[in-house]
Amino acid sequence: MSVQSVQPDSTDRLPGRVLVALARMLGVFPLGWLQAFGAAFGVTAFLLSAGYRRKLRANLRAAGYGSTRDLWRAAVEAGRMVGELPFVWRCAPAELARRVVCDDLPVLEAAEARGAIVFLAPHLGAFEVIARFYASRAPVTVLYKPPRQAWMRPLAEFSRATGAMRAVPATLAGVRALLRALRAGEAVGLLPDQVPDAGQGRWAPFFGRPAWTMTLPQRLAEQPGAQVVLAVGERLGGARGWRLHLETMDETPTPEALNARMEGLIRRFPSQYLWGYNRYKRPAAAGAPD
Repeated sequence: MSVQSVQPDSTDRLPGRVLVALARMLGVFPLGWLQAFGAAFGVTAFLLSAGYRRKLRANLRAAGYGSTRDLWRAAVEAGRMVGELPFVWRCAPAELARRVVCDDLPVLEAAEARGAIVFLAPHLGAFEVIARFYASRAPVTVLYKPPRQAWMRPLAEFSRATGAMRAVPATLAGVRALLRALRAGEAVGLLPDQVPDAGQGRWAPFFGRPAWTMTLPQRLAEQPGAQVVLAVGERLGGARGWRLHLETMDETPTPEALNARMEGLIRRFPSQYLWGYNRYKRPAAAGAPD
C-alpha cells in the first residue's frame, strides 16, 4: 500500500488569511500608535506569562542585565517590535527608506564597490527593516525559517513579499539561492543568531553560555568578493523611525567570532535585543556542548 502525503486543506490556512487581513488593516495606522500599542502588548505578555518572564530574566542575567528596569525595558521593546511589524510589512521599500536614517552609508558604499554583501542582522532592534531598506537600492535575497504550522504560512508569505527583496526558506535550496545571488554580485541577508538545525552549526559561547551557532555565514563569506556587513536597525520611537548602524566584519565569521561581535552590538542597544528568543535551545541530534 502506497502512502500519500496529505496536502494542507484551504481551511487550514484560513486563520493565516485572517491575520494577513488584520496586518493590512493595522498597517495604515501611524507608526507611533502601533509602537505604543505594541509596548502595552509587551507589558501584558510579561505580566501574564510566567514562562516568558523566566526566559527573559534568565537570558538577561546571563548577559549581566538582571535589574527590574532591564526586565521591563526588554518587555516593552519586544512589544514595540511586534507592534511596528504591520507598518513595516505594508510599506514599499522606497517608502520605508524615508523613515531610516543611516550615518554609515560610506560603509555600505565601500562594501558595494568590493562586490556582493552578506548582511548579518541579529534579533536586535527593527531587524525586519534592514533588508527592506537595502531593497530600495538594489536586490537582496534573505533567508527565513518557514513556520511549521500551515495556518501561519499566509502571514509569512505576506510579510516577505516585497519588490526587490526575495525571501528563500532555510533549506538546502534556500542556501543555494543565497550562493547564486552572491555569485551574481547581489546582496544576501540572514539572522546569524537564529538557531540552525543539527549539522548546520557549532557550539560557541554567547554571553558565557554555549549556544548552537550557525556556520553558514562563514561559508557565504568565502565566496569571491563577498563582504560581511553587520547591521542593526535601532528603533528611535514614534514618527522618527529607525537609525541603521552598519559595520564591516573583516575577520572570518566563525561561530566564535560571530557571537563575540553580536555581543558587542547587543551591549550598545541592550533593551532592543529580543531576549525572549530561545537562543540556547539544543536542536535534536546536535549533541551536548563540550
